[in-house]
Amino acid sequence: MPLAKAPASLCLLRFSALGDICNTLPIVRTLQQAWPSTRLTWVIGKLEAQLIGDIPGIEFIIFDKSAGWSEYKKLHLKMSKRRFDILLHMQTSMRSNLASMCLSADIRLGFDRERAKDYQSLFVTDQISANPHPHVMDGFFGFLRALGIKERLLQWEIPIPPEAEKGARYLLPGDDATLVISPCASPRFRNFRNWHVEGYAAVAAYAVKKHGLRVVLIGSPTPAEKQYGDQIEQLLQMPVINLIGKTGLKELLAILKRATLVLAPDSGPAHMATAVGTSVIGLYATTNPSRARPYLSEKWLVNKYPEAVRAFLGKNLDEVPWGTRVRREEAMSLIKIEEVTSLLDQFMVTSGRKP
Repeated sequence: MPLAKAPASLCLLRFSALGDICNTLPIVRTLQQAWPSTRLTWVIGKLEAQLIGDIPGIEFIIFDKSAGWSEYKKLHLKMSKRRFDILLHMQTSMRSNLASMCLSADIRLGFDRERAKDYQSLFVTDQISANPHPHVMDGFFGFLRALGIKERLLQWEIPIPPEAEKGARYLLPGDDATLVISPCASPRFRNFRNWHVEGYAAVAAYAVKKHGLRVVLIGSPTPAEKQYGDQIEQLLQMPVINLIGKTGLKELLAILKRATLVLAPDSGPAHMATAVGTSVIGLYATTNPSRARPYLSEKWLVNKYPEAVRAFLGKNLDEVPWGTRVRREEAMSLIKIEEVTSLLDQFMVTSGRKP
């Protein structure tokens, strides 16, 4: 490497999560533009395939992580007679390492030694160059640089079926300016990424009174997220459209596309909004936004991560490893309501929607 010519076949291994899948798509779109004749295969998670598995020109192989050991056997049987020119091993976990052993390839490209967690370096033949402080997407683009592709195509183009568009129009009729609030991060991170319900309710009320925005709540059907939405509604005491647990991923994507603005912590919907061109006010205290922010919404960040590192880890930002999480629920309380409403005001003026 870099390669002298486009390979005949390439397999990308990245199961999850929704946000990271969205951050991976521009890499795939760049590959499709640079090497249009290369056959692309993507080994992807079951949920994530619901979001992007209908993209044309890519063969998707679904790996259901919840199925346990039987899924490795299934993957092995399906891929045992195939061999790829290149495998992009873009997920660092022991599960993905084991899955990679079911995939034959001449070149097995993984992360650099510093980022090759869970012994990934033992499962690859080549590694990308070190990049100590990248955004997740910039880190993924390192795979293309290693292959000799210098372009960066920031395109997503996730298909939205007509029925999903129709469902979104039914749920959000008309063209009213809309603030979509996605209050919760993935349940597997418990609550430490979530801002408090009082903050969301206060910003929602401000958005309605000051800017005349329609407010919509979105999220997954987990009991915790439904409870969060109910609590926001109770505090708000004014009309709000609560769609938490009531939409599929494609319909959710269509809703995010119709939104004027999204408010969210570090979560999948924040990156889905980026994928459809909607700006995001990102709430960051427990994760580093320089690594994980919505890629095109840097100017709309509330960034309390440096303060959280000092307050709860007792260190300065340059003293903690890149990507360190502050796993304390109270860290998100460093974000003040006035900071969020100020950004909302700035966005509305910038977008030409003055109060």
